[in-house]
Formats: sequence, C-alpha cells, structure tokens
Amino acid sequence: MKHPDDDNELFNRLEAEMAADSGGEVVDLDKARSARAESADPSARPSVDRSPDSDADRSGAESADPTARVMVDQPTAKAAGPGYLGRLAAAKRRDVIPVWLRSTAELRTAAGWVARHYTHAAGYHVLRSPVYAARLTMQAPTGLARFVGGTMRWVADREGEPVRLAAVRREDAAEYLKLSRQRDGRVRLRTLVAVLGMFVGLGAALAIYVLAPDWLQAISVSALVLAFGAAGRKADDPVIHRAVELPKATKLTSDIVLRALGALGIPAINQAQAKGRDGFEFTAPITRDGPGWRAEGNLPYGVTVTDVIERRERLASGLRRPLGCVWPEAVSEEHTGRLVLWVGDQDLKSAPKPAWPLLKSGTVDLFKAIPYGTDQRGRWVEVTLMFIAGVIGAIPRMGKTFLLRLLLLIAALDPRAELHTYDMKGTGDLDPVGEAVSHRHGVGEEDETIQYALNDFRALREELRRRTKVIRSLPRDICPESKVTSQLADKRSLGLHPIVIGVDECQVLFEHPEHGKEFEEIATDLVKRGPATGIVLLLATQRPDAKSLPTGISANAGARWCLKVMGQTENDMVLGTSSYKRGVRATMFAWGDKGLHYFVGEGSDARIVYGTFIDAPGAVAVAARARTAREKAGLLSGYAAGESAEAVTGPSYDLLADILAVVPAAQAKEWSETIVTRLAELRPEVYTGWEPETLAAALKPLSISTIQVGRRIDGKVVNRRGVDRSHITAAIAERDGKRDAS
Repeated sequence: MKHPDDDNELFNRLEAEMAADSGGEVVDLDKARSARAESADPSARPSVDRSPDSDADRSGAESADPTARVMVDQPTAKAAGPGYLGRLAAAKRRDVIPVWLRSTAELRTAAGWVARHYTHAAGYHVLRSPVYAARLTMQAPTGLARFVGGTMRWVADREGEPVRLAAVRREDAAEYLKLSRQRDGRVRLRTLVAVLGMFVGLGAALAIYVLAPDWLQAISVSALVLAFGAAGRKADDPVIHRAVELPKATKLTSDIVLRALGALGIPAINQAQAKGRDGFEFTAPITRDGPGWRAEGNLPYGVTVTDVIERRERLASGLRRPLGCVWPEAVSEEHTGRLVLWVGDQDLKSAPKPAWPLLKSGTVDLFKAIPYGTDQRGRWVEVTLMFIAGVIGAIPRMGKTFLLRLLLLIAALDPRAELHTYDMKGTGDLDPVGEAVSHRHGVGEEDETIQYALNDFRALREELRRRTKVIRSLPRDICPESKVTSQLADKRSLGLHPIVIGVDECQVLFEHPEHGKEFEEIATDLVKRGPATGIVLLLATQRPDAKSLPTGISANAGARWCLKVMGQTENDMVLGTSSYKRGVRATMFAWGDKGLHYFVGEGSDARIVYGTFIDAPGAVAVAARARTAREKAGLLSGYAAGESAEAVTGPSYDLLADILAVVPAAQAKEWSETIVTRLAELRPEVYTGWEPETLAAALKPLSISTIQVGRRIDGKVVNRRGVDRSHITAAIAERDGKRDAS
C-alpha cells in the first residue's frame, strides 16, 4: 500500500541529489519572479556595473557578459504607438441616426411593413369579433361559477388551511390555537366585506335596471357577461387567436454565442474556454439588426473568420438554429479575426421577401444602381449594369436562368437599351424578354441559331470598333472620361445607347466545334473593351469550367453571380481566384437555397443575396410594360419589331477568299497594313476602319497567325507583321474538305 508521505520523500531525495551536483542549483520560482520584477530597471540593480563601458553597444553588439539577462519588454518605458488623441482620431464613430432612418427607401419599406401588419391584425379581429363574443357568452356560466367559488374560498380563508393542517400533524396545540384565532378574525372581516359588496352590487344593478337608459343596460350586461366569459376560458383554448404567427426565435445572448463557438472544435477557442476565458472578445453589444440578431467581436489570435465559416453547420447546431438563419461574415476593413455573426429569426429561404419595386410600375436608368435582390437582413441590394461584364454560374436547377432573366428585365425597363438575348438551352425561358423587346433573339442550339448568333456577334464586334472611334472623336468637355455616359446615350445621333447581351448556357457557343474559337475571341473582346463603350455582356452557365468560361472572359468579368456549386474549382472560376480560401464559398448553399447566391461587383466585398423571384407570368407583364415604353419612344427594333431571322445575315463576306483576292499568287507574303488597305478598297462596307491588329484578331479564330515579313526599302530591311498566302490557301482547303465530307 502506498504511504501518503511517499511522494514527499521522493521529492526530498531528488532535491538532495540535485543539490549535491556541483553544477546544479535549486531555485525558488516565486522568489525569482519577485526579484526579477523588483529589478526591472537596470539602474536599480546593485550588481550591475554602471561604468560607461558596461553600456550596450549602440551598434547592436551583445554584452560582453553572455550570462547577463536582457529585458525584452520594458515595463517602465513609455508605450509606443499613437497617443490618446491619435487613437481618438482613428476611432470608428457609430451612427447617431440609424441607417434605416437616413434612407428614405428603407424608412418607407419599414413603415409599409408596420402599417400592413397592424391593418391586417385589426381586420382579422374585427371580422371575428362576433365569434369571440359568442364564445365568451358560452363560457360565462363557467366563469360565474369560478367567481362564486373563488369568493367563497377567499371568505373561508382556504389559503391558510395547509398551514393549520401542518400544525395538527405536528400536534402543536399552541400554534394551532393561534392560527385558528387568526383565521376566525380574518373570516369575520372578509364575510363583512363580502356582504357589503353583495348589497352594493345588487343596489347598483337595481339602479341601472330602473334608472339607466337601454343602451347603458345593454353595455353593462354585455360587459358583465364578457367578464364572466373571460374568467371561464380554458388555458389550452384561447378565445382570441393570433392574427400573425410570429417566428419563435430565441434571443441571442453572449452565453449562446460562446457555447456555439466552443462547439466548433477550433483548438484556440477550446483552449481559452478550458482555462476559464471566453475565447471570443465581444467588441459591441448584441443588438437587433433587421429581422435578426447581430454579434460582433474578435476571435482568438490565429483564428480567422474563414475557420468559422468552414464550420457553419456546426455553428448552427451550437446555436440551435436552422442553417439558413446563421450567417458568419468577415469585416473587410478590420483584421481577419473580426467576426460578425448574424442570426436571423427565420430561415432565409422561408422569410417573407419585399415586393420588387419595379414589378408593377417604373422605368430605370441603367447608368444608376437598381435593386434586384435582398440580403440576409431583408435590405435591398443594388446592381449597376453599365460598365460591367457579368458571369453567372451554378449547378442545374438553382435559379441561374431566372437570375439572368431578372437582369435582362432590368435592362428592358430602360427604353434606350438594345437587348440581344440567346437561350442556348432551348426551353424558352428568355422568351418573355426576347419576344417583347429584344433586338436579336435566338433559342436552341440548331445550326440556324448558331449562325444567327455568329452573325450578330460579328456585327457587335464591328459596333464596338465604331463606338471606340466615336468616343475618341468626341471633345473632352463632352466625353471627359472617354466612356459612354447617360447623357451621351440620350443622343441618338451618336448611337451610343446601351447594348445588353444575355446568353444562357454560353458553353454551347464556346464549345462549338466549328465556330467556338471565333465566339470566344469576340466575347473576350466584348468583355475587355465593351463596358467602356456601353456594351454589357452577361453569360450564364451550369458548367463553370475553363471550356465553358474561357480564362480571358472569367478573368476580366467585373460582376459575378455564383449560386450553389459543388467544388472549389467551380467556385473560384465564377467568383475569382482564391475566393474559396477567403471564405467566399457558394458550396455552402443547400439544395433548397434556390436563388441564393454570392454577388461580387457592386463594391469590393462579396455579398450573399437572394435574387427577386419573378415567375413567367410576372416576367411577361414586366416585359410588356417595357415594350410599351419602347413603342412610345419609337425605339422598338429588330426581332421584337417583327424582323425575320433570315434578314440578319451579318456581313456577307469570306475573309480568307477576300485575302486571296487582294494578295496575288506571285506575292507569297504581304504586310498586314497593305492587306487591310486593299480589303477596304475591295469591300468598303465591311473592311473600312480595319487595322493590322483587327486583321490579326479576325484570323486568330481560324488558326492563322501573323508572321514577320521583311521588305527592303531604300536599301534597308524593314520588318512588319504580315500574312503568308500559303497559310490562307491551306486553311481554305481544310475548310472545304470538311464541308465536302459533311
């Protein structure tokens, strides 16, 4: 059996052995800490040499004594960094007037919700008031019985009976007699009060019956009956039901937040809580923020908001809330450990959504921000469609096409906008917009539709070049920033109106075996240079990979909408490289989160947005209103105006054949600038304005590259970019061979 003093004996023996060692010393840690604290100032230590030679070398050399202790933190030194005024100047001041009170739109929305709520509640109860009165009348006898019984128990002092019975069980005669005398006095007083009350009540009833008018009698009897009915109601069967079923959301408290963070399995948080600390520093009180609660604070050192976002499901479990209610976010202007946790009262997908402001009336200016969806807090999120190119990505059945159609409806509500819509899926989801207002509209992936779209894209590329020349020719005072403005778009003579191109399932175009490279080349040019000239390209795909979204397009698109995707690659393909690592993860959306997406583009931060749902009949109504506005302005054109697809042939030319026509067989190689000059003479309506770079871009989709061509001029060799005629003939032979084979 182990003796209690065995541990002490072992410790004493080890201490003796260590003391016997010539190189060892037993140190009392408490005394050592006290001595170190008292001698923090080197000048206060008597053992320190105060001679000039003992000072630390200013060049940073170490002390000659290698055993001398160097104080790393100087407790007596002044704190470095900004002083009080500096910290005060850099402090973040909270808004005196809340945002919803400063914003007319949000104030109007909040006031509308309150008015509709109480109007509904009042109407609900007024309509059911006869039923309430009837139920109370039926419960009046029960209430009367309860009133009489309660009065009799009060007069008889029944509430003191358990105490008297307890005295009887203890056989305490003195206490029982004392309690009995007290009960007798109380009963006499209460009996007197009851008798007086009965006479007063009967007298008042008789006076009302004899002297009062009929209306007062009716009111008195009704009030008495309703009072007895209220007293007779059952606890599990209330007479009056709620007009509005409010969500049963638990108030968010600091204990709940700390419990949830501790359940995430993050070592730094768990270690802090195991030592009695919180593991999370609240920087502001937990407050109401819209239809939910907002908590903000600092995570432990080394823990980032991304670590919490990765464990969002665990966080929701720790909070005991549905997953769609829990939204952890980072604060862009703060460090990566600043967490904002917003917990909604209801699941985002089931929470009521405000009506879209443009659903029934109104037009838009595409150069201004337009609301298109709401965030988790129910606030409107706006998008400016001008000066951007956009990409929409998602897995099938998550609302990608509906979101594209919503953006096109916004564009349609600007009568100046010229829409080009292509539904490559072929289901007709974009028909409400295309048939009503689109200048060009195609459906399906048949050869006729592909050729129709190709001709349109070629024409758009020429329109892009024309616009660049128009903008370049405008005076600085009219076009100071060298881009299209709303004022310039109003001038029809300039032809700088907005052009919005929407393509659903764009991978059909980019993966086309014959024209895919040309589509990619033109689309890349439109994405890079189109926004400044008023041309907006919106591409949607359910396969966000390198083939469906070529790198030149995805890397230059300024606006991105990403609904649910399955992996990191697809996430970063739509939202940008390293978005997944930064915690912007559309993979966290559930299957039921249709229409919910990350939006990047209107500002620097990615935001979670629930796009406004407009069904097919609603889209038809909005598009019809947009068509009416166009007809009044005289701007309805193209497909919507009845133009047939056969009429849209685009520029009818064969670039390869035209090059062979202007480059004689005797000339094997020719400069590009010479070729474009001759092409402009051959077909002025097609090639006027072409430059060597234009020719190179047009040949690239045909797998033909320009080369260096040397010419001797005035005895000197001059090298310029040009075309080898043999490459042109080979490309024509390969193309014709494929046609013959087909």
